[in-house]
Amino acid sequence: MSKGNINVSVENIFPLIKKFLYSDHEIFLRELISNGTDATTKLKHLISIGEAKTELGDAKIEISIDKDAKTLTIKDQGLGMTMEEVEKYINQIAFSGAEEFLEKYKDDKNETGVIGHFGLGFYSAFMVAHKVEIFTKSFKDEPAAHWTCDGSPEYTLVEHDKADRGTEIVLHIAEDSTEFLEEGKISGLLTKYNRFNQVPIKFGTKEETLPLPEGAAEDAKPETITVDNIINNTDPAWTKKPADLEDEDYKNFYRELYPMQFEESLFHIHLNVDYPFNLTGILYFPKLTQNLDMQKDKIQLYQNQVFVTDNVEGIVPDFLQMLKGVIDSPDIPLNVSRSYLQADGAVKKISGYITKKVADKLSSLFKNNREDFEQKWNDIKVIIEYGMLSEEKFFDKAKKFALYPTVDNKFFTFDELVEKTKDAQTDKDGNHIILYAANKDAQHSYIEDAKAKGYEVLLLDSPIVSHLMQKLEMESGDAKVQFKRVDADHIDNLIKKDDTVISKLSDEEKEKLKPVIEGAVNNSSYTVQLEAMDSNASPFIITVPEFMRRMKEMSATGGGGMMGMGNLPEMYNLVVNTNHELVSEILNADEDKQKQLVTQAFDLAKLSQNLLHGEELTNFIKRSYELIK
Repeated sequence: MSKGNINVSVENIFPLIKKFLYSDHEIFLRELISNGTDATTKLKHLISIGEAKTELGDAKIEISIDKDAKTLTIKDQGLGMTMEEVEKYINQIAFSGAEEFLEKYKDDKNETGVIGHFGLGFYSAFMVAHKVEIFTKSFKDEPAAHWTCDGSPEYTLVEHDKADRGTEIVLHIAEDSTEFLEEGKISGLLTKYNRFNQVPIKFGTKEETLPLPEGAAEDAKPETITVDNIINNTDPAWTKKPADLEDEDYKNFYRELYPMQFEESLFHIHLNVDYPFNLTGILYFPKLTQNLDMQKDKIQLYQNQVFVTDNVEGIVPDFLQMLKGVIDSPDIPLNVSRSYLQADGAVKKISGYITKKVADKLSSLFKNNREDFEQKWNDIKVIIEYGMLSEEKFFDKAKKFALYPTVDNKFFTFDELVEKTKDAQTDKDGNHIILYAANKDAQHSYIEDAKAKGYEVLLLDSPIVSHLMQKLEMESGDAKVQFKRVDADHIDNLIKKDDTVISKLSDEEKEKLKPVIEGAVNNSSYTVQLEAMDSNASPFIITVPEFMRRMKEMSATGGGGMMGMGNLPEMYNLVVNTNHELVSEILNADEDKQKQLVTQAFDLAKLSQNLLHGEELTNFIKRSYELIK
């Protein structure tokens, strides 16, 4: 028997571990299972190169709870430790068994499958235990060892009669951590962190009914046997080659990842790269809801099949965090931190690779089956538009496959759109005008007016489209593209090559009419404009200046650092059609009649734009009944 003090460089290391080493105490189980996985994969490697003269057998990790004894046990069948190795790896925190192992076998590094660092990871056990025991027997022909520590720097180490190879860690759970003696709690942690562990994990047993053999009698009863309850899938889809998987395999894996997700994904992207970094994974494009914040934290980050986090900020570009799926990279440590991610060069390369892979997949889908791509567009457009705004390289690729649907459900790329409308939709200054609507119902009359004149009108209704339009305008170069919403002005003012419509009112009559309308409207948010339009057009039309609308939309979504500017003032144009007979009637009426007509026409224009509310709406209804009488 030997006694001693654990070789630590700081006093009271265990309270520090308990409070500061990990932000979440539940991580201890992941760390201890990772150590057991290391021990098993190390042994498998040593057997494969002839350095361990033993059989691996049906190696697995067993988790068991004893509520009476208040213990939680993690047992592996890996390479185990000798007394000397316990002294070195357990009592000298500065050393890491995994690091030494990798250094010794660095030429075979990609074959070992080692996950973690035995050192501090083991001591995470003291976050939930007041005493920890280790029973371990090496694959070498040496006596087993029994190590005990009660959370102080003192320990005992004695020989033991353990006969089977491997390591058994017994945690005597502390009074403030008794939830880790509940099967439901441990089962949840195993599912969260280890459901794709490389080594099978047994947690209890279960009943299994055997199928009846062929030719069994009709009254024969199937046999029920007790089997190990293996909680993990050691061979998940992302660890396989894409050529070995069918579409159904990807669908089944999606259901395995998200059992409560009832809708299928739209399509998947299989990641598989081994240079200049190691990365595998499968990403799925889901159907998006309107609440984009709810979509995040659906990608799971693994390190050699051990769950690390579902907050992949820094590893996956922002615009792709609305995807679902798995990324697995041994180049990212288990105890990942945001500062590490921001500083690490490999992580930045990973992010760039994922962006390129997604862009290539989308481009392929567009080229190979455009009809199917168009059908899925509304479900994926926000992701692509966000990517075009946030990643310049993605913008360059996506510009060729990003689609812009019309109100009639036709789809164009930006280049196709410019080509189709370049002759018919330019203004008198030579600018190429692309009309769009944000809401087919709210802007119906404006859309119909534009369509009647033969113009294409896009339906751009995503929350960030105003930002994208500005970027496309800047990138359009000689095409001089300008996006304008159909209700930004009357259509003849948005797209005008000549002044063919002549006003029925003289300049003197216009000068007389304008203050009459301004006085009746009496609202500083509206700018009155007298325009000569088709006599069949509405007498009063409310429009929103394109520039002000975009400023408000971009402020609402934080574009260009505009978030927090406060509420921008409401600004509208009241366009008065000088060729409409009602306008002539207003001009020639007495003062009271003028005010009544202008007020009613103005309220009708506001009503058509859903701008009439509260007392104004009440007064309008009363006035309308009076007019009917």
